[in-house]
Amino acid sequence: MANGVNEVGGDRLRAVIADDQALVRTGFGMILTADGIEVTAEAADGAEAVAAVRRTRPDVVLMDIRMPGMDGIEATRRVLAEDTAGEVRVIILTTYDLDHYVYAALTAGASGFLLKDVTPEHLVAAVRLVRSGDALLAPAITRRLIERFAQREEATPSAGLHRDLSGLTPRELEVLRLLATGLSNAELAERLFLSPTTVKTHIGRILSKLDLRDRVQAVVLAYESGLVTPGGGAETAL
Repeated sequence: MANGVNEVGGDRLRAVIADDQALVRTGFGMILTADGIEVTAEAADGAEAVAAVRRTRPDVVLMDIRMPGMDGIEATRRVLAEDTAGEVRVIILTTYDLDHYVYAALTAGASGFLLKDVTPEHLVAAVRLVRSGDALLAPAITRRLIERFAQREEATPSAGLHRDLSGLTPRELEVLRLLATGLSNAELAERLFLSPTTVKTHIGRILSKLDLRDRVQAVVLAYESGLVTPGGGAETAL
């Protein structure tokens, strides 16, 4: 642990914890291990996190944003760029729920974020949820983040999120617009007079056609492509 890295073996649900605070790593590690989740490595900075993911191929990475040297945003980009199979999910750890780095991390491919004062139950549930392929952020929280920070990020476009939407059907475009307003699957189903299963199928097709990891990136893309706009444009799609 002197170098910030600790590895173990096994084949259960696997996680890497990257945070420059040893107490955070230890505490989260104990919580996950107690629930049967294997902590394959701990890392004290972004470079260690990237190396740990290469070595241990975890299912989920808990990634602090603010770390010395390589920060969590760059580490997230590198981890996901190397994850050609799309099997690794990154959860961002932050102290504030509207930390301005969170938006950049989401556009880098993170599947959601957690506050560091998260309860043990929520931490475990979040790791399992993200591993199942869902996004951790509630849609409304995703929208709030994007509305607050999307315009600030215009000077630094996020790499890889500018997709051609022409391949989407009119129904899929409608689903994507409504998704970006913060509606849940159940709310989408009610609004569109569809079954929840059909809504889930539409979302799956959208993600597949646009080569996106999850609904968080779909919402980000909806704003960045101009399909909806922060501060009011999304409402016109309702």
